[in-house]
Amino acid sequence: MKSPRTIKQLSKKGEAAAASIEETTGRKGVDDVWELDLSKSESIQTFANRVDTLDRLDVIMANAGIMTKTFTRVEGNESQITVNVINTMLLSLMVLPAPRASAIKYKKPGVLSFTGSFVHYVAGYSERNAPSIFEELADEDKATMTGRYNVSKMMELLAVRELASKVSESKKESQVIVSVVNSGWVKTNMGNGEKSGLFAAFGRRYIARETEVGSRTLVHAAEGDPETHGQYLSDCKIGEVSSFVSSDAGAEAQKKVWRELSDILERVKPGIISVSEIGIKV
Repeated sequence: MKSPRTIKQLSKKGEAAAASIEETTGRKGVDDVWELDLSKSESIQTFANRVDTLDRLDVIMANAGIMTKTFTRVEGNESQITVNVINTMLLSLMVLPAPRASAIKYKKPGVLSFTGSFVHYVAGYSERNAPSIFEELADEDKATMTGRYNVSKMMELLAVRELASKVSESKKESQVIVSVVNSGWVKTNMGNGEKSGLFAAFGRRYIARETEVGSRTLVHAAEGDPETHGQYLSDCKIGEVSSFVSSDAGAEAQKKVWRELSDILERVKPGIISVSEIGIKV
């Protein structure tokens, strides 16, 4: 969990980003910086309540995440699984009715896009064969942290694909384009403080994209082309998921992840799954 000092630092970062946007665009008073800690479901609830006060919400970019090789339990699960999978989906489902309501009012599809990663291609995902995937990943004695971030992005991708199918099945007239976008290897502060090998250090310096270049992939996803619904986007076009994700075994794992994730989310916020599938909060 983040310390008050860390939150204060992130708040300053957000304020600096907002100031930069206003300076480069020449438009003042168009940005708001809201606090959100994805390691805490209470913070997510507070954030979602603020979203409910908005008159209009067109695009949600679920871009936050963490990467660490240190096992830490957060809200009952390993920290990367909590932040990158469980609470990312919790937040998205809690705010999903807002863009759907805007879509009805303004006759324009909303967008809910998640930042995924190409590392799902190399995710070792033996935990899917356990009786409970999330319980297996929460067992510190069995944890292989070297590839845990990759596993978290695989699980996120599977969950989002299933969410997209649920949105498609909705009988409501509203529409939200749900996608996963791979921004590529981007020079960010993710993983700062972690020991990295020679290849990672070389890659960050000579291969990784500048943040402005990586951000173009998010803008592409935010455009909300109907053809991108349920798709994995890469390099500003529809990409291909790994052979596992597109296989029968992947489809089975996708259903299993969604079932287990739904149970977890229902314990945190009873009724969240049915409300999200209906599309409008009651």
